[in-house]
Amino acid sequence: MSTGMKRIHQHTYSSFPRKSGKRIPNLLMYAGLILWALISIFPVYWMLTFSLKNNAEIFGENVIGLPKYWLWSNYTRALNTGHMYVYFFNSILVAASTILITLIASFMASYALTRLVWKARKGMNKFFMLGLTIPIHASIVPIYVTLSKLHLLSTYWAVIIPYSAFSLAMGILICNGFMGDIPYDLDEAAFLDGCGVWGIFFRVIVPLMAPAVATVGIYTFLQCWNELMFANVFISDDRIKTLPVGVQALSGQYTTDWGPIGAALTLATIPTLLVYVFLSKRIQESFIAGAVKG
Repeated sequence: MSTGMKRIHQHTYSSFPRKSGKRIPNLLMYAGLILWALISIFPVYWMLTFSLKNNAEIFGENVIGLPKYWLWSNYTRALNTGHMYVYFFNSILVAASTILITLIASFMASYALTRLVWKARKGMNKFFMLGLTIPIHASIVPIYVTLSKLHLLSTYWAVIIPYSAFSLAMGILICNGFMGDIPYDLDEAAFLDGCGVWGIFFRVIVPLMAPAVATVGIYTFLQCWNELMFANVFISDDRIKTLPVGVQALSGQYTTDWGPIGAALTLATIPTLLVYVFLSKRIQESFIAGAVKG
């Protein structure tokens, strides 16, 4: 073969795109992602199937597979016999009250720290941020003593107040990030129109803080909905117990029948899963905004 023909063949072969070298890494990446997704989804799948089985299937006959007999009656027993209706209502009441208090306190504190000029505002901001370094359960003894002296044990306030206090630091951090993005020219324009401090806050700042409402609300909900230690220690009245405490109580009541316990766990987990699936982007934005602006 002549030299010219060799050059033509080399040019022809080199002109084809070399995709084979990229396919293997891509296939490995997709396989790894699929495996990770299956590992992440499996606990949810196991919990759902667990809640619809009897003891024989749960403990040996059919641990992983779909139920042979779909026992929807487990949910009825968990709701009626286990009083899950009461616990679910209590958790919603506590979560809603905590979110409302945290939002109001966070908005007002962030407004004072970011929009008003006073000497100790930087030191006060650092003081609030110290709350992020305190583990929530490290203060269980002093909180218990304080609530006992105030006669607030076994009331809704016994958990609403601590939950709101420990959510405040993160709420201020998130609100500082969002409030720092609002132009100060709007404050000056509102002041020239006759608005005072409260007028600027309610008419200018609060309407523009809708994204912060979502992020602070989501974070606070995820923190107080699944909390067990405070609710278990500070509340002894069955009428006021929250959902995690109610699920824990079922393990003693249904020691030989675990189907209703699985149903109660599913009912307690579904709200958290729905919040994370539909609002996970907001959760990520809250931490990014706080890290950049806080």
